[in-house]
Amino acid sequence: MDFNAQSTTPIYIQIAEWLENEILAERLLPEGKVYSQYQLAEIFNINPATAGKGLTILVENEILFKKRGLGMFVVVDAKERILATRRNHNLAKMAQEIVQEAKRLAVSDEELITLIKQIQKEG
Repeated sequence: MDFNAQSTTPIYIQIAEWLENEILAERLLPEGKVYSQYQLAEIFNINPATAGKGLTILVENEILFKKRGLGMFVVVDAKERILATRRNHNLAKMAQEIVQEAKRLAVSDEELITLIKQIQKEG
């Protein structure tokens, strides 16, 4: 993965999201060891402190846990936690923005639902 330096999303958050995506794709498994901040820094050619900040976010969100002297590991129910967070926060926020835009454009609820269903089919 390449990080988007032009993005308004800080690189450490992009690191955290990338690790979450690796968990969702089951490339990082429950109780499995995660890359160290130095490995991440080398892989993505970033500062180790930036990588460490991304890891810290996931520890604070209880997606990863530390084993002293051994490194970081994936929490057993990390995938479920990530899915719940993304559904409850990200998806709800996006849906709210879509509904507001549909109202500004005078799109009816039925038209919006039809559009969403059409996009899902094409998907």
